[in-house]
Amino acid sequence: MATETKAPAKPAPEKKVNRIGLEAKAYGGAPSTLCSGCGHDSITRSIIQAFYEQGVAPHAVAKFSGIGCSSKTPAYFLGTAHGFNAVHGRMPAVATGANLANRSLKCIGVSGDGDTASIGLSHFCHLVRRNTELIYIIENNGVYGLTKGQFSATADKGSTHHYGETNQMAPIDCCGLALELGCGFVARSFSADHKQLRALLAAAIHHKGMALIDVISPCVTFNNHPDSTKSYNFSKTHDIPLHEIDFIAHFDPQPEVDLKEGEVRDVELYDGSTIRLRKLDGDHDPTSRSAAARIIERGRDAKEFITGLIYLDPKGANCAEQNNLVDEPLASLPQSRLRPPKAALDEIMAGLM
Repeated sequence: MATETKAPAKPAPEKKVNRIGLEAKAYGGAPSTLCSGCGHDSITRSIIQAFYEQGVAPHAVAKFSGIGCSSKTPAYFLGTAHGFNAVHGRMPAVATGANLANRSLKCIGVSGDGDTASIGLSHFCHLVRRNTELIYIIENNGVYGLTKGQFSATADKGSTHHYGETNQMAPIDCCGLALELGCGFVARSFSADHKQLRALLAAAIHHKGMALIDVISPCVTFNNHPDSTKSYNFSKTHDIPLHEIDFIAHFDPQPEVDLKEGEVRDVELYDGSTIRLRKLDGDHDPTSRSAAARIIERGRDAKEFITGLIYLDPKGANCAEQNNLVDEPLASLPQSRLRPPKAALDEIMAGLM
C-alpha cells in the first residue's frame, strides 16, 4: 500500500520590522473616535509611519496635547509612549517642562488652530522664541469642531460658515508668526498628502529645536462645504507644492541623484541627515528667511496653500543648549550635582555686598 507523502509546510512569512526590530503595529494606538473621514486621522497615519520608518522607540517618545478634536489624536498613535493631555492652550508650557526635565525623550505636540491661535497664542509664541525641542503639529481646519463649528482664528476672511455666516476678520497665519518669532523649522502640508507629510515629519524628528508643521486638515462635519476655504475640494485645487521632498536619515545610504544641475537641493541637518528638495514651483531657498516670508505672503495674496518646507535653520541652539543643561534627565541627578556647595553660595553672597 502506497504511503501518502505530505507536502512540506510553508515557512511562516518573515515579519517586516524597522531598524530597531519593531513591527509597524507597535506604533499604533487606540481606535479613533473622530468623525469618519476626518483629516486628523490621516495625520495620525502619517505620524505612525514616520516614527516607524525612522526607528524611534515608542517608549522613548513623550506626546502632548491641549483641548479640542486635534488633542484627542495622541491617543491614536504610539500607544506605549508617555503622554499628557494639558488644559486648553497650555500644552506648550507642559511640553517645555517635560523636554527640559528629560532631554532623552523625543517630544511631539499635537494642537488645533483654536488651541494654538486663540487661547494658547501667548504660550505658542514663547515656545517658538525658546526653541524648545518639540515637533509641533497644528491640525488646522479653521473651526472649533468640538463645539459645533464656530470660526477659529485661522479662518480666512470672507470664508463662509457651515450655517451661512461670513467671517469678517483677518486670519492668524501660524507659519508666518513662527517665522517672525525665529522658528528654525517651518512647514505647511495637507492631511491628504501622505508622501509630503511623512517626509516633513521624518525631517522634524531629526531637527534640533522646535519644528512647526501646520497641516490643513478639513473638518468633514462643520467645514467641508463648497464655500469653505479649508474643505477637501478647496485644499486640493489650491494646494501649490513648493517641491517634492525626500528625507535621507544619517543611518541610510545616500541615493544617487540623476537630475540636472539646479533641479535638486540638499539641506543637511545637525546629525548628518539630509532633506532633499526637488524643485517644482520656482526656485525657493528654504534656508532664506526673507524668501520664506515672500512665499507665505504670496500664498495669502493668491489664496493658495503653498505646502512644503518653507524655512529651515539647522544650526540654531535649542532651549536646553541656551540654558546650558546637561544631557541626563534632571530628575536622575543626585543632590551633589543639583545643590551648589557652600563655597559657591558664599561667593554669590559676597558679590552682593
